[in-house]
Amino acid sequence: MKIAVPVHNGFVNDHFGHSEEFVVYTISADRKIESVQPVPSVEGCGCKSGIAQILADRGVSVLLAGNIGAGAIYHLQEFGIGVVRGCTGPADTAVKSFLAGAITDNGQTCSTHEGCDKH
Repeated sequence: MKIAVPVHNGFVNDHFGHSEEFVVYTISADRKIESVQPVPSVEGCGCKSGIAQILADRGVSVLLAGNIGAGAIYHLQEFGIGVVRGCTGPADTAVKSFLAGAITDNGQTCSTHEGCDKH
């Protein structure tokens, strides 16, 4: 399994579309972090940037997010990537908490997108 996290300064970014990079975690069969690979962010808001395709091409099946809009969720899901919303804190800790079953989707979708309109 591969899990992606949008990050800013090592923390889960509070706004998916404004992430400086994404970190892809490869998870072993025994649910441990096997490797970590940074993926530079591309310009544009999350739903129009092409990041869903990039992450899917790297084998990502789950994205742990802070806040994320419906458009970005839709595009990620089109590429077979499930989204878990409401994650916070250091990215490594969020991944470990998710693997331990301590994080579930909070069901909240961001509705404000500064600098990204017509979703």
